[in-house]
Amino acid sequence: MENWKDKDVVTWGIMLVNIVYFLYLDLTGSSEDVAFMMRHGAMFVPAVLDGEYFRLLIAVFMHFGIQHLVNNMLILFIFGNFMEKAMGKWRYLLFYLACGVGVNLVQVGWYLLENRFRNPEVIVSAGASGAIFGIAGGLLYIILRNRGRLENLKTRQMALMIIISLYLGFRSAETNNLAHIAGVVVGFIMAIFIYRKPEHP
Repeated sequence: MENWKDKDVVTWGIMLVNIVYFLYLDLTGSSEDVAFMMRHGAMFVPAVLDGEYFRLLIAVFMHFGIQHLVNNMLILFIFGNFMEKAMGKWRYLLFYLACGVGVNLVQVGWYLLENRFRNPEVIVSAGASGAIFGIAGGLLYIILRNRGRLENLKTRQMALMIIISLYLGFRSAETNNLAHIAGVVVGFIMAIFIYRKPEHP
């Protein structure tokens, strides 16, 4: 029997939480109803500034519609597999949650910065994509630390995937591009502090 330590239990666990919460939202209302999603924890900066800090984390596990969920879970399955093996289960879980919250904090900071110069655009956002882009940024750092290679991933491949993903996001009017860019940056920085390169003889 395969040891549980060799399985991607954290990645599967994160995916399960996303799926279960999505089903709950769709069974009790509609995951595509912006007002409904906001009432159930979606990211809304004015509400966070009013003391609803739980949104910084809960919004990471919410998705607007089945397509949004499926797209994110497929990418999480691919990237999470590499990250969980490279970082270890508990470090990976800490990394993922820190990236999700960190990206939402960046959105709060950006809102406050915009507020100093103009009326900022207020949006309701949710989804795992910020944390997933965090994984991508973290993987880029880990690949660089391992002399440009991690299993069958190379620096050029990872950088190209990030660039293409960001580009596709900018082509969609409904994409929270700030969260994606922040995810890459936050993930790269968080990996510097959390990742530990294994000692090889």
